[in-house]
Amino acid sequence: MFGGHGIYRDGTMFALEAGGTLYLKADAAFGGELEGRGSEPFSYVASNGRRTVMSYWRVPEAAMDDPEDLAALSRRAFEIARRAPAKPRRAKAAR
Repeated sequence: MFGGHGIYRDGTMFALEAGGTLYLKADAAFGGELEGRGSEPFSYVASNGRRTVMSYWRVPEAAMDDPEDLAALSRRAFEIARRAPAKPRRAKAAR
């Protein structure tokens, strides 16, 4: 996947950890709010050399020191993830 760890609640991935950094699922509006707080989206360079940007945004530094803020952001990320349409799974290649 991306070399990190998915964080799930009730079978829904709403956050991920990669390289010691915590990211939350965001839609356009929530991403904009997080960007306003100094956040940036999770991205990585794929094996084909293309940069892939995901809809997960780094948790703002201030929220990492404020459990109530982090909990509120996490609840919002969960609701966004829960409403997101499920992506179809890729079929495994026959051997």
